[in-house]
Amino acid sequence: MKLTIERSTLLKALGHVQSVVERRNTIPILSNVKLEARDAGLALSATDLDLAIVETVTADVQVDGAITAPAHTLYDIIRKLPDGAQVELSQTPGDVQMTLRSGRSRFALPCLPVEDFPNLGAGEATHTFTLAASELQTLIDRTKFAISTEETRYYLNGIYLHAATSSGVPVLRAVATDGHRLARVEVPLPEGAAEMPGVIVPRKAVTELRKLIDEGALDVTIALSETKVRFSFGHGGTLTSKLIDGTFPDYERVIPQDNDKILEVDKKLFSDAVDRVSAISTEKSRAIKVAMDQGTVTLSASSPEAGSAVEELECSYAAAALEIGFNSRYLLDIMAQVEGDAARFAMADAASPTVIREVADASAVYVLMPMRV
Repeated sequence: MKLTIERSTLLKALGHVQSVVERRNTIPILSNVKLEARDAGLALSATDLDLAIVETVTADVQVDGAITAPAHTLYDIIRKLPDGAQVELSQTPGDVQMTLRSGRSRFALPCLPVEDFPNLGAGEATHTFTLAASELQTLIDRTKFAISTEETRYYLNGIYLHAATSSGVPVLRAVATDGHRLARVEVPLPEGAAEMPGVIVPRKAVTELRKLIDEGALDVTIALSETKVRFSFGHGGTLTSKLIDGTFPDYERVIPQDNDKILEVDKKLFSDAVDRVSAISTEKSRAIKVAMDQGTVTLSASSPEAGSAVEELECSYAAAALEIGFNSRYLLDIMAQVEGDAARFAMADAASPTVIREVADASAVYVLMPMRV
């Protein structure tokens, strides 16, 4: 194999694929990136056996071939080369090293047999549909903060993607929850997705997928098999992931439908006030108290070490006076997803879940469990 490639092109592709590679591996081949030179392109592949990424970039290929090289070492070398540098990668058949040349620099990197590199095939796709990259970005960005990190409840360690109906309109819905908060966001159902099964896309796949969306693809083709999902991008990138094998809970049961105490606040003023008041709350609980009365909402926090804080805001609230406690970090995470100027809180009492929506947009619903303050 022999090829020449521009440093920035290789760096961008390596940046995507090497982030899939785990730093500590008991299987040596999983520390490597597979480099496959064909025609006028270089395909880079990496996998951790649950997730696989392939990215194809333009290169001047003199001799076709395929090798595997240490992913993180290769990335570090390319990252430290000067801007605009040309990089030559070469390996002669039977050699156990790959040579990297750029300007006056020369590196010899150990290779492992390309035959040992695992192939995480996507399986036979039962459902395929295309989604605008901006819509997929919306589904991810507005739900991923609520993904659980608790490994024992593994079925909550991802985003639940499924077809649903909202006010009689078919939608593609994304849901994530960690038991303390829940995010539910929907976009119009794309053609071909009507019969898709509900699938749970793992957290790591969601993170890598979000990076690939930033590359400017207009559309993403999503193919589902029984155990895997494949995301294909127009710029030559493909991400394949195993799905979480579990049953996502019936989330509709925890979204209250009859909360009748309605608070409307200016999103920015409220978020800034929560942020300021939370500076006093204890590091562990992050608790703040939200007290509502006619036209006024008062935020407060206190701790034995840091003292106390109180801030008052104007609001739209006409129900009976109510005091409710929240984890300020969870509250700020949700407020960060509210894109309009105003947020609407629907509450029943101090012990029941609160529903938070954007006043101008009904496609996103957030549920936050209260806490005792």
